[in-house]
Amino acid sequence: MTRRRVVITGMGAITPLGHNVHDLYQNQIEGKSGVGPITHFDSSRFPTTFAAEVKNFDLAQYIRNAECWKHAGLNTRFALVAAQQALADAGVLEPSAAVDRTRFGVYLGSGEGSHNFRHLIESIAAGCVDQGNRVDYVAYFRRGLTTFVGEGEYQLEPHTTAGYLAATYELLGPNYSCLTACAASSQAIGEATEMIRHGDADLMLSGGAHSMIHPFGLTGFNLLTALSTRNDAPQKASRPFDKTRDGFVLGEGAGMIVLEELEHARRRKAPIYAEITGYGTTADAYRVTDTPPDGRGAIICIRQALKDARLKPDDIGYINAHGTSTQVNDRTETYAIKQALGEYAYQVPISSSKSMLGHLIAAAGVVELITSVMALRRGVLPPTINYEFPDPDCDLDYIPNQAREKRIQHFLSNSFGFGGQNVTLIVSRFAE
Repeated sequence: MTRRRVVITGMGAITPLGHNVHDLYQNQIEGKSGVGPITHFDSSRFPTTFAAEVKNFDLAQYIRNAECWKHAGLNTRFALVAAQQALADAGVLEPSAAVDRTRFGVYLGSGEGSHNFRHLIESIAAGCVDQGNRVDYVAYFRRGLTTFVGEGEYQLEPHTTAGYLAATYELLGPNYSCLTACAASSQAIGEATEMIRHGDADLMLSGGAHSMIHPFGLTGFNLLTALSTRNDAPQKASRPFDKTRDGFVLGEGAGMIVLEELEHARRRKAPIYAEITGYGTTADAYRVTDTPPDGRGAIICIRQALKDARLKPDDIGYINAHGTSTQVNDRTETYAIKQALGEYAYQVPISSSKSMLGHLIAAAGVVELITSVMALRRGVLPPTINYEFPDPDCDLDYIPNQAREKRIQHFLSNSFGFGGQNVTLIVSRFAE
């Protein structure tokens, strides 16, 4: 049986570097940083006081019935707009489009909704502590029953966003959601590709949305000592592969793409940005927050993607690295690339979008893929900014600080998640 080909026919993005695909890419080419002081809440007593927030985002500017989404988390709000952009870009936004909606599905790697920390802790819990610092549980539950909003509670479920997108844009096909940490949206794209390849759908809206810039998210990553604490210079904090790196920077946002079976796209004369040609996924089967020193999961993952794409290492013209700016990830990813690509690893240009965007967690993979698709089409590769001090353990070409002109045919995008989930995608210039 001939494998069905899968192409990208629409893209959309809401990110710390812009509210559309053009601005996202252009700001990275110019080496701009989306990092700054946290404004979502008072972070002054945290070890880290900065993040890469989406700026000046107002849902009402994009969605007519924005009031209907007043209880929705930021993940859903970002996703609604990024999906609208991608669907409009692909020419399938209106239900009247010549598309069988029962063959049009959704596969997201989307994080949980925003936590209403102030309401939960200040309004309810703190108000139920007596003068002896004892909790009045009866008062707690009574207050909770009268002040909690039911519509807000189910926003915390990761699958809610995928359901909303299906209902809002009348996508009646398969509906899935995965939350494999930092690999989630890349995994969603890979799995959505497989569904189209095997004939389970003709089109899939895929990608992810996430925000962990809230007290719970910041607390967790600070306790893991995973975040940079470079509070005196936030825009210099995310420095992948640099010897002085001290952790990643939290980001937020959403990216969506429309995946489509090639012949289906041809029949409706859809724009074709690129083709998904390779997908690899593995588990480290090691520790929750550490990668194995031998990089086994990442190495096998990259090799799987190359085999799936039927490409050799020297066919890859660019790598968009996971590149988190942690000591362990950057060292291990560099080693994995060298093991998987051999001597060619020293010739292929590599960069980390997280140096400018921060880490969008579940949404990271798709936003980085969109950036790379633009690089494939425009012939300009984004840089790794804040690269100042070479690390002997990270000795590859990371496109330091300045964008680079280069025409490429294929790129490779890595996403490695907490918990040991690894995903590699390969995207190729579309050719008849």
